[in-house]
Amino acid sequence: MKKVFLIAAMALFGFGVQAQDENGGGQTDMGSWLIEANTGFGAAAGANTAFSLTSVDGDTSWSVGAEGGYFVADDLAVKVGLGYADNGLNTFSYKVGAKYYISSMIPVQVDYAGASIKDVDENPSYIGLQGGYAIFLGQNVSLEPGLRYNLALNDVYENALQFNIGFALHF
Repeated sequence: MKKVFLIAAMALFGFGVQAQDENGGGQTDMGSWLIEANTGFGAAAGANTAFSLTSVDGDTSWSVGAEGGYFVADDLAVKVGLGYADNGLNTFSYKVGAKYYISSMIPVQVDYAGASIKDVDENPSYIGLQGGYAIFLGQNVSLEPGLRYNLALNDVYENALQFNIGFALHF
């Protein structure tokens, strides 16, 4: 089983490199736009701009969101994101940050995320750090798996580690 996983990982890496070379790397050039949708697996943060659906003991919660960015320099995008979650509290989330693509294919991101939750004493806020790999499936589409760590800035909320799978459109 380990051999199958290793072979699949190597093939995926090779496909990503080949797709990047064929497309010329123009997806992350200065002046380009980025629109992303993410899914998050793992500990949920109180400020979320990802798509999710969970059900625990009959209680269902869901969230929707998206992020967008503009490349102010080659491989460097300034980003904003918005999200809404129905988790019994009706949470509106927001995110601002920057994303840098190392060698136009290894995205690293730092951001500030917060949320507005009705009827709570203290709203969550986080500094997020994220890293992954961009697999360009075509000229304008990438799949971006990665890890994200949300560092809570207030004592009421906990730090969270997540595995994300992102889907991005590059214009």
